[in-house]
Amino acid sequence: MMEIAILSGKGGTGKTSLSAALATIQHQTVVADCDVDTANLYLLLEPENYVEKNFLTGYKALIDYDSCNQCGLCIDYCRFDAIAYVNGRVTISETACDGCKLCSRVCPSQSITMIPSDKSCWYIGNYRNGKMIHARLAPGEENSGKLVNVVREQARNTAKETGWKIVIIDGPPGTGCPVISTLTGVNKVIIVTEPTHSGFHDLKRIVDLTKEFNIPTYIVINKYDLNENMTDEILVWCSEMGLPVIGKISFEPQIVEAMLQCKSIVEWAPETQAAKEIYAIYQQVVNIKTN
Repeated sequence: MMEIAILSGKGGTGKTSLSAALATIQHQTVVADCDVDTANLYLLLEPENYVEKNFLTGYKALIDYDSCNQCGLCIDYCRFDAIAYVNGRVTISETACDGCKLCSRVCPSQSITMIPSDKSCWYIGNYRNGKMIHARLAPGEENSGKLVNVVREQARNTAKETGWKIVIIDGPPGTGCPVISTLTGVNKVIIVTEPTHSGFHDLKRIVDLTKEFNIPTYIVINKYDLNENMTDEILVWCSEMGLPVIGKISFEPQIVEAMLQCKSIVEWAPETQAAKEIYAIYQQVVNIKTN
C-alpha cells in the first residue's frame, strides 16, 4: 500500500484540485480528505456515504442554575479563566472552556455537568473511482489533529479490506497539528506551490517540516505561467535543496469549469495540457521508489 499526501504551505494553491485529479485517474483508489476544518474534496468526488459516525472532540461545562448556590468555588479553580461572575451570577464561557472537568469535580452542589461536543462527523463512501473517507469538524469544536488521525486510520483499514494499493490524501494547508497528523507514516509527499512570494515563502516552511519526517518530497508548481520569473526562482531553490520538481501545471480556465461540473480536469478536459501534466505527475509518483 502506498500513501501519498498532497500538501501546500498555504490555501488556494490548487492542492485539492490536484488531489481530485490524481484520485480520478485510476480505479480502485482510496481517498482521504484530511482537511477536516474546511473539507471540500467531497464536493468534487460526490461520495455516496454508507458510514457516518460522530466524533467526540471534548466536553463543555454546563451549569444547572436551579441547584447552583453561586459560591464561586469553580471560578477559583478554573485555570482557563473560563468562569466568571457576569451580572451577579456564575457564568461559563463556552469558547474559553477547555473541558477539563475540574469545575464539575469541585462543585459542592454538583451543579456542573459536562456535555459532550460530538457534532463533528466522519464518513466512508463510494465515489466513482473507489472509496472516500472524509470528515467535517463542527464550528467551534477542536481536536482537528485527532480527527485527521481517525480519517487516516479509516483510510488504511479501507485499503487493507479492499486490497487496493493507492491511498491519495488531501491534506490541510499550513504546518500545524493537522498537517503533522497527515504526514505521519505516509510514503510520499507532493507539495503544491504557486509562483507568488507568499507561495514561495510557505513552500520553504512546509519543506522544513517534511525534512523532519524524512519523507520523500516532490514539488508541483501550479499556474507556473502566471509569473515565470518567480517560477524560475522556485526551480533554482528546489535544485539547490535537492527537491525534484515533478510537474509544472499551466493556468487553465477549464479547471474552474471542471469544478463547477463536479469533475476533475482529467475527467472534464483530458486533452488539455494541464490534464496531460497531471497524468505525468501521477506516473512519476506511483513509479518512484520509496527509501
